[in-house]
Amino acid sequence: MCAHPTDCPSAETPAARSAEVVAPHPEQGWCLLCNGVILFDDGGTILPDGTTHNPATAA
Repeated sequence: MCAHPTDCPSAETPAARSAEVVAPHPEQGWCLLCNGVILFDDGGTILPDGTTHNPATAA
């Protein structure tokens, strides 16, 4: 999915959040990364396969 010179980490790796932003939507609180991950301002993610990861919450 990457079109820039360096390859970004795939959505399945722990480093997935370090991929390049291709569609920022700060007014809505999310952005699309080049590896297909949707990253929310609160740290939650939706992976390309539909899997969701919620941010850690403080106890």
